Amino acid sequence: MTPLNTRTAQVVDAILSTHARGYRNAEFISHLLFPRVTVPNRSMRVLKFGKEAFRMLNTKRAPGADKKRVQYGFASDAVSLIQDALEGVVPIEHQEEAMSMPGINLGQGAINMVLDSVDLGLEYDCSQMARNAANYAASNKVTLTTTARWTDPASTPKADIKEGKEIIRRMTGRYPNTLILGPNGANALTEHASIKDQFKYTSADSITFAMLARALQLDNVISGNAVYLPETATDATAATDVWGDDAILAYVPKGENYQVPAYGYTYELSGYPQVTKPYFEDRNDSWIYPTKTERRPYILGADAGFLFTNAGQS
Repeated sequence: MTPLNTRTAQVVDAILSTHARGYRNAEFISHLLFPRVTVPNRSMRVLKFGKEAFRMLNTKRAPGADKKRVQYGFASDAVSLIQDALEGVVPIEHQEEAMSMPGINLGQGAINMVLDSVDLGLEYDCSQMARNAANYAASNKVTLTTTARWTDPASTPKADIKEGKEIIRRMTGRYPNTLILGPNGANALTEHASIKDQFKYTSADSITFAMLARALQLDNVISGNAVYLPETATDATAATDVWGDDAILAYVPKGENYQVPAYGYTYELSGYPQVTKPYFEDRNDSWIYPTKTERRPYILGADAGFLFTNAGQS
């Protein structure tokens, strides 16, 4: 095994940190509702979005008169980033065995395990925020009950979603482009008779999320399939769906400019996730890979979202 000195450690740090910043667990979808955007420092302020971008301004100017100015978004509270820290462990026995198998990078594997755990926490935090009815105005939420739930054949999910889209458009001037579903809600929509009927003459295939997006005139329909167990739960405890039985309709911009009006963002400090120098621990003969994230999700334009509570509940 190549010895780890100051120079090589710095190279490994840079490689692993770059790997960490690009890593995504395919089961996690929070970044598709709360895009991750880089913020330059911890002292900046949260940029919330009002109706300024949608007002019709009088931009006419008389000769010599001052020019009007406009700024989208307003600074509110200071950004309060949350640091998560976890160390990945690679026993020396594994490292030695891996040396005979070119292409295996146990360092990256350790980082992936750490990020899977840390990102599950972020996924949970985002879902709890998005599914909290208190974060929405009365006009931008509905609790579906009995036959109105999308699991019931008598329900009208297309009409419900269309109404939610129009409410968001009237509030923000933009149509939503993304629908986030828990697994039960996703199954309910793909199996719903009114949706299947739309494709009965054009496709014999099962309804895909791409087909569902076309039917609902959205860019993205996404199922959040992640599950979690509390840290103190026993192995016999059944896991819980992170995204539950709710559905969230939202306008999500493309790109990584946090100044674009949007439902929400995850602010992430520049240079993070960060993998500091791996070190060897004698007491357990293992390489340790310390990993840190500094980030926090925010709902910044609740008018650009609509919450369907119990949409996928039986």
